Amino acid sequence: MSGTELAATIVKETAERAAEFERRTGTKPCLATVLVGDDPASVTYVKMKRNRSAKAGITSRHVPLPAETTTEELVATIRELSADPAVHGILLQHPVPAHIDERAAFEAIAPEKDVDGVTMHSFAAMSFAEPGFASCTPGGIMRLLDAYGVDPRGKHAVVIGRSPILGKPAAMLLLARDATVTVCHSRTQDLPSIVRTADIVVAAVGKPEFVRGDWIKPGAVVIDAGYNEGNVGDVAYAEALAHAALITPVPGGVGPTTIALLLEQTVTAAFAAS
Repeated sequence: MSGTELAATIVKETAERAAEFERRTGTKPCLATVLVGDDPASVTYVKMKRNRSAKAGITSRHVPLPAETTTEELVATIRELSADPAVHGILLQHPVPAHIDERAAFEAIAPEKDVDGVTMHSFAAMSFAEPGFASCTPGGIMRLLDAYGVDPRGKHAVVIGRSPILGKPAAMLLLARDATVTVCHSRTQDLPSIVRTADIVVAAVGKPEFVRGDWIKPGAVVIDAGYNEGNVGDVAYAEALAHAALITPVPGGVGPTTIALLLEQTVTAAFAAS
């Protein structure tokens, strides 16, 4: 399952919509990126997102903050961006330094500008299948399933991982599409046996090659949402490939769709605000 190909299609359509927005309003959609500290991986991710934004006709406003920034200072910065009509979307790069209350910072993002889908408002919208912004990686996963003709209805989906911006929203989006969903985590007993019952496996655990090939039911669809050092996912790809009907590679699977959804939702937010 090529996320690279799907992302290219989404970004092309997004760029066309961004150009239409500029024709109508005389301004480009604007995504504000907030980065606390100088973690090398986070710096790279933000730079990549800003570059992709520019190619899609989206203005990016970068707000770098020192590592010693307090929760209160970060919240104040995000609230200022939320109140700025020139900003259509806000991305707070995750993770923030340990001393910061990340949830408080996320909740400072206005719901209509939460284009990364990280607020409780967005999670509720995903849970109840109401209009709103999806968390970008789970949203990208659903687009991949659609692009490859995988209908979750009635299927057993096993999500491995329960993070608030990946595992939990992925489970909610699958549930909203009538899948029967099991969420597994570090306290789950006999995980391999549960995974072997899955028609759809979403691996989001953050451990390299954690999911082994003999865990995969023949004909299952495997979505590897992990990215670990050395360009390795959470699934032992070569092993799983022998069992799965469809599988996402790492890199080139879920990752490109995540950024594509971020750009698409930024343009959607811009139109909604105009």
